[in-house]
Amino acid sequence: MFRTEMLDINMGPQHPATHGVLRLKLLLDGETVADTDVMIGYLHRGVEKLCETKSYPMIEAYTDRLDYVAAIYENLGYVEAVEKLMGVTVPERAEYIRVITAELQRIASHLVWLGTHALDLGAMTVYFYCFREREIILDLFEAFTGARLTYNAYRIGGLPWDVPPGWIDRVRHFVRIFPERQKEYDTLLTKNRIWLGRTKGVGILGAQDAIDFGVTGPCLRSAGVEYDVRKAHPYSVYDRFRFDIPVSHNCDTYDRYLLRMEEMRQSNRILEQALDHLPGGEVMAKVPKRIKPPAGEVYHTVEGPRGELGFYIVSLGDDRPYRMRFRSPSFVNLQALPLMVRGSLVADVVAVIGTLDIVLGDADR
Repeated sequence: MFRTEMLDINMGPQHPATHGVLRLKLLLDGETVADTDVMIGYLHRGVEKLCETKSYPMIEAYTDRLDYVAAIYENLGYVEAVEKLMGVTVPERAEYIRVITAELQRIASHLVWLGTHALDLGAMTVYFYCFREREIILDLFEAFTGARLTYNAYRIGGLPWDVPPGWIDRVRHFVRIFPERQKEYDTLLTKNRIWLGRTKGVGILGAQDAIDFGVTGPCLRSAGVEYDVRKAHPYSVYDRFRFDIPVSHNCDTYDRYLLRMEEMRQSNRILEQALDHLPGGEVMAKVPKRIKPPAGEVYHTVEGPRGELGFYIVSLGDDRPYRMRFRSPSFVNLQALPLMVRGSLVADVVAVIGTLDIVLGDADR
C-alpha cells in the first residue's frame, strides 16, 4: 500500500538554480533521482557559424558572449590561436598584462560561482561578501577596457592600449586585501555543519568517469587528476611563475569547494609575481592592418575557470576563417551530471549543478 510510482518532473529551464536556461527531466522514485536527461539548446546561438562570416578582429567580440562570466579567457584563447596560426610574437609587457587580467578574471569567476552556489544552498551572506570583492575586479576591468562584462580586452598581436595610470597600484591593493577577505568566506562555510551536510558525499565523480566524459578543470582535479593546461601545455608566460595545482581525492561537492578556494589563493600568488616582474616596453606587435593568416589549421587551449577552453581554426588564407569551432568546458562537463545525481535526492541536484559551475551561454555556443 506504500508503493511509489516513477514520476517525470521538469526542472528548468526557468529555474533560478539551473544557472541559466538548462532543462533537466528528472525521473523520480519518491524523492530519489533514478535518472535524468540534460536538455540544452534554449539559447539558439550559432556563434561558430557566425564567426565564419566575420573578419578575424571582429570575431573577438563574439567570443565575449560565450562564457560571459569569464569573457577574458575567451578573448585570450581566441587571439592566441590566431597568433599561433600567424606566427606572431607578442611583446613581453602585453603577455604579463594578459596574465594579470586573466588571473583577476579567474578570481572574479570563482567568486560568482561561490556566491551563487552558496545562495542555492541557503547561505545568503556569502553571496554579498563574494560580490563585494568581485566589484573591485570589475572596476579594474572597467578602467582598463571600458566594460564590466564583455571586455574585448585584447588584440591579435597584443593589447589595444597599455594600462591606465595608477591601475597597477589598484591591482596591488586588491592582491593585498584579498587573502583576508577570503578568510571570511572560509569562516562562514568551511566548518558550517549545514554546508557540510549539503556538500559532503554529494555529486561523486571518480577519476576514471571524469576522464571518460572528458571533464576538465576543478571537477577533474577534485577526482585526483593533476591536469591544468597552464602546466601541461604552458601558454603566454605562465612557465615563468611559481604556483601549485590544487588536487583532492574525495571527488565530492565539498572537495570541489575547497579546491576552488585554493585556486583563488594560487591566482593571487601568480598576480603578486606578475606585478613584481612586470616589464616595460610596447604592448602591441607589428601585425598587418588586414589580418589574413596563412592557409592551415590550428588548435589552441587555455585553462579557464571551468576547465579546458579550446579554439580550432581552419584558414584558407582569407581575412575570415573557413571553419571555427570552440571546445566549451561547460558543455563537456554537463555530460557527467546524470551520473553525479543518480541515486541522490532532488535537493542534491541543486548542489551538483552548482558544483559543476556551468555557464549556459558557453554550452549553447
